[in-house]
Amino acid sequence: MKKYKGIIFDLDGTLLNTVYDLADSVNEVLTHMGFPCHDEEEYKLKIGHGFRNLIEVSLPEDQRTEENIEKGLDMFVKAYDQKYKNRTVPYNGIPELMEQLHDRHICFAVNSNKRTDYTNALVDKFFSHLPFTAVFGEREGVPKKPDPASALEIAGMMGLKPEEILYIGDSSTDMATGKNAGMDTVGVAWGFRGREELEASGGTYIVDRPEEILDII
Repeated sequence: MKKYKGIIFDLDGTLLNTVYDLADSVNEVLTHMGFPCHDEEEYKLKIGHGFRNLIEVSLPEDQRTEENIEKGLDMFVKAYDQKYKNRTVPYNGIPELMEQLHDRHICFAVNSNKRTDYTNALVDKFFSHLPFTAVFGEREGVPKKPDPASALEIAGMMGLKPEEILYIGDSSTDMATGKNAGMDTVGVAWGFRGREELEASGGTYIVDRPEEILDII
């Protein structure tokens, strides 16, 4: 009997490489506001805590006022709305992994701190033919990761105990979310944060390629 019957995935940095469209959008905002832009690679350390936080940490430290954050956030959403499908793609091996999970009757879902409308739109673009149990982004009234509320809600929707679910992501936030929900975790080293952060945050497993997740299952 399989130990794991369900998987909850993070989205950005786990299933999809979204960094380039996010970087392009924030840099457009910074340019309009007269502030320096950041290198695309720098955004890998800024992503993962929602759009508002992304704007805040991208502004110069001495310019992180409420007024600038709100202005930047409004501009960012308008920019990202035009760019979010431009350069975003699944990581190599992810489409094949998802097909294999479906064939093996493993339940799967997405739990992201990204805004819900974009989370759903991106999952629909790349995985519309697959039966996700849930696709959750940032939701009003529901605490963001690493709070386990959404992960436990998904477990209930799957009809599974937390210990029957793998929580998979690319950051310490994801490892903490899974741990807080009582789930074993898989850190993906191909994502935005890398193996060192995942090891330091105590992931149950760490993988370098999507197919290694099948071995854990």
